[in-house]
Amino acid sequence: MRSWTDALRFAFQPVVNLTTGGIAALEILARPETGDVLAEARRDPELDGRLAVLALRAAARREALLPLHINVFAATLADLGGIGPLPRAVQEAGRMPWEVTLDIVPPYTHVPHRALLEAVATLRGQGFRISADGIGDGDVPLRLLTDLSPDLVKLDASLLGRTAAVRAMRTLCEELGALLAVEGVETEGHYGVALPAGAQLAQGELFAPPARIPVANVYVPPRSAAAAPPPRSGPSVREFVRPAALLPVTASALQVRALLTGSPEVSGVLLVDRTGAPVRSVHRSRFLLSMSGRYGHALYADRPALKLGDAPRTVGVDATAWEVLDVVAVGGRDRTSDDVAVVDRGGRCVGVVRLADLVRALAETRVEEAAGLNPLTRLPGSDAITGETDRWIAEGRVFALSWLDIDHFKQVNDGAGFAAGDELIRAVGRALQRAVAGHARVGHVGGDDFLVLADEEGLDRLVSDVLDAPWSAGGRPVTLSLATVVCGPGGVADHREAAASLAPLKKAAKALRGARACCESPVCRATPCTLPHCLKGAGGAPTRRTG
Repeated sequence: MRSWTDALRFAFQPVVNLTTGGIAALEILARPETGDVLAEARRDPELDGRLAVLALRAAARREALLPLHINVFAATLADLGGIGPLPRAVQEAGRMPWEVTLDIVPPYTHVPHRALLEAVATLRGQGFRISADGIGDGDVPLRLLTDLSPDLVKLDASLLGRTAAVRAMRTLCEELGALLAVEGVETEGHYGVALPAGAQLAQGELFAPPARIPVANVYVPPRSAAAAPPPRSGPSVREFVRPAALLPVTASALQVRALLTGSPEVSGVLLVDRTGAPVRSVHRSRFLLSMSGRYGHALYADRPALKLGDAPRTVGVDATAWEVLDVVAVGGRDRTSDDVAVVDRGGRCVGVVRLADLVRALAETRVEEAAGLNPLTRLPGSDAITGETDRWIAEGRVFALSWLDIDHFKQVNDGAGFAAGDELIRAVGRALQRAVAGHARVGHVGGDDFLVLADEEGLDRLVSDVLDAPWSAGGRPVTLSLATVVCGPGGVADHREAAASLAPLKKAAKALRGARACCESPVCRATPCTLPHCLKGAGGAPTRRTG
């Protein structure tokens, strides 16, 4: 008599890293040929747990080395307190728990939240990673989502038409320390929305449909098919993480050789201890060269592979791409091509970063930044400053946004000539950069107008070193005007609101003679401002400073 498992098949769909274009993981999807076992599993936690174990074993039969995503209903975890047989199944498959991400899928209605959170804590203690699936079209409460603190958040395809929601979820994910994925990407139009909105991972028919045999390659549209992602002060290493080839630190050189020769795309192997922390790094070329040398096989085959490894290069999961380059720069040149291990706060390896990915991405960033530079001052334009302003607002930082220009600049050009006017603009730009170095970003937004985004320490020098300095063009004295709005958490919603606050302040400053500044702080309208650089007085109105 046939069992229901005889009619059950599994398909594999890749999870794609949108930065590297590579496959980050494989999601295993149950595909029953008869009946509706998934509907039954929704009602039967024991059946759902068994499906999870079968999915893992199906992947093991395909010898997939990539990290795996396995679906499980939220109610199953709450009812069973976890998936008891799964750790043993992982061990039998020769995998490690942190290579398996459990995608917790809706519904969440009537699921006891405390029991669910306790089950998730148990799974995390066993080493499994957690993903919140179906967000945006399911019923997961936002409070529960934050309590779950998932490693990955998967957004439903319905949010691809709601860019603001995707961006908001990216901000939440950064606070939670999670990655953001979008499901159901079927067209290049979908891709063009997901990438600039902040998605880091994606799944869908565009890249590769679910298939009985795991695919080795996926289609990823050129980045020009999507709007450029918002500029970042330093790209996060999370955007470049690739799956790591892991073996226990006790692995023999023969085991490492078998893995490398069977997987030509693997550039190296990390040997990890029982907690998942990298102990040694085995570089593909150097290892195979040692094994293929005279007497190499006889000397090393049955000996621990760690004897042929090097101390691993590691960075934290919160590092930036520039910090990875700093790590690569330390040490001998023969290790330049080594993968850099990325570890979580517990020291456990969550993947690797390749130097080629970093260099390519950072080069693209530099090209994009260069295209936005003002040709006269080589300073970034308004887009870079306003994008950074929005990020500071999202981070809840206190900052000052200043708008500075040269008074009566047309008269300067008419009287001293355009060459003297251009030189004056360049000089003001250089002075702004020197005055706020390390505390601010300076942008040239056109003509004689500059924007300065500064922290609290940067505004005093902006006034003393730039506004109060003597300026001239062609022997004619010149004055400057400065309008500043000081913003704190909840003070403004975005850069547009901050810019709108600057306009009347600039007009007020222009109405006074001499070099002048006008400042207001939306965070202190009700009471006198205590920030040392804020010129707002106890009377509640902005004060003007004339020189």
